[in-house]
Amino acid sequence: MASSMNIAGNQNEESAISGVEVRNIDDSIGKGLFATRDFKAGDVIFEERPLVCCQFLWNAAYGYLACDFCMRPLETAEENARRLTGNAALTLPHPECCETKKAQVVECPTCDASYCGEPCRDAAWRQYHKTLCTRSFTRDESHPLVNLQETWKKMHYPPETACIMLVARMLATVRQAEDKEGAMNLFMQFCHRTVNEEEEIAHKMLGVQFYEQLEVLRKLMSDALYTPDVHQWLTPEGFRSLIALVGTNGQGVGTSAISVWVRNCTNLDLPAEEHEKLDQVINQLYDDLEKEAGCFLNNEGSALYPLQSSCNHSCTPNAMPGFPCDNFDLVMSATQDIAAGEQICVSYLDECALERSRHSRNKILRGNYLFNCQCARCRSEADQPDVTSEEEMDDEEEDEDDGQEC
Repeated sequence: MASSMNIAGNQNEESAISGVEVRNIDDSIGKGLFATRDFKAGDVIFEERPLVCCQFLWNAAYGYLACDFCMRPLETAEENARRLTGNAALTLPHPECCETKKAQVVECPTCDASYCGEPCRDAAWRQYHKTLCTRSFTRDESHPLVNLQETWKKMHYPPETACIMLVARMLATVRQAEDKEGAMNLFMQFCHRTVNEEEEIAHKMLGVQFYEQLEVLRKLMSDALYTPDVHQWLTPEGFRSLIALVGTNGQGVGTSAISVWVRNCTNLDLPAEEHEKLDQVINQLYDDLEKEAGCFLNNEGSALYPLQSSCNHSCTPNAMPGFPCDNFDLVMSATQDIAAGEQICVSYLDECALERSRHSRNKILRGNYLFNCQCARCRSEADQPDVTSEEEMDDEEEDEDDGQEC
C-alpha cells in the first residue's frame, strides 16, 4: 500500500506547484486551500486520487456494477440502460461511444470482487484487499465482515451518504502498509473531531440515539480486523472518531456508463438531422430512466481526498468537484474566476439545500460538519429569522426522522 499512499502524496505536491497550497487559517477554522495563481471560470484547479474509496453497499446490492477499486462502470451503457429501464430489448445507437471495456474486466481469484482491469485488481490487493478478501467465506453469513456489511445496510437505508466499508478499508490499509504509522497519519490529517467544543456542536451520527448501533458496528469491525496496529481506532472513542472522520470528510463519487455514452454521442461529428434524431433517442432514454429508476442512475460511493478535504465550505462556492474520467479521479474546476491568494471554496450542500434559508443551511452544516457557516452570503442574511417557513420546517422534521438510522 505504500506505493498508493505515495501516489496521493506526490499528487498533492504537484498540485501545490501548479497553483494551490494548503494554509492554516486559525484555530476555529483550521486549514484551507488557496490559489497561488489566477484561475478562470472553467479551469481545472487540480486533479486528485483518493487515499481510499468504496462503493455504497446498497448501491452494489441493487446491481450497480463498478470496479471494486476505482468505481469505473463494469456495465456497458446498453446493459446499464436495459437494467435501469427494465427493457431487455433496448438497443442504443453508436455503441462505439461506450467506454466500458468488458474484455478487460477481471475478478479476485478467491472472492467475488470485480475490477475494470488487472492494474486495479493488483492495486486493491496491495493496498487493502489482501486483508479484506472474503475468500471461501463469502457464503458464511457468520463471518464478521459479512455481518458488518449486512448490519450497516439494516441501519443505513438508501439514499446513502457513507459506507462502513470505507472505514474497513482504512484499517486494512494501515495493516498492510510497510510504514503503518505513516499510513495512519495520512488518515489522521483529516478532521476527525466528534464535537466542535468552541461552538458546542456534536456530529449528528454520534448522538445518544446511535450509541447502541455504533457499539454493534465497532464490535463487528474489531472481530474482523483487530490487530495491535489499529487498536486505537477500535476503542469506543477511536471508532467514534473514525465515524466522524468519514462523515465529515467523505466525498461522494458517482460514475455512469450512460453519462459517458451520452457525452460522447453529443460530441459526434454528425449531420444536423442525425444529431437531432440522436438527441430525441437520448431524451426518450432519460424519460424512461426517470420513470423506472428515478434519480438513482449512477454507481455511487464515497472516498477520502486530502486536497479536496482542505477546501472549506461557502454557500457561494467558487469551485466544484467532478468525475469526468468516470472513475474515482476527482477533478476540481473553477466555477468563477479565482485570483491568486483567494481561498478555494466548495459547497458541502447539494443544490437543493443551497436554495434554502440560512437557518436551514446551517442546521445541515452543524449536524454533518460541526460548524456554523460565516461565508459572505450567510453574513448578508444574518438578519433573517431563525425560524424557517412551514415548508422548510416540515422538511427538517423529515430530516430528523431520517436521522434516526445511523
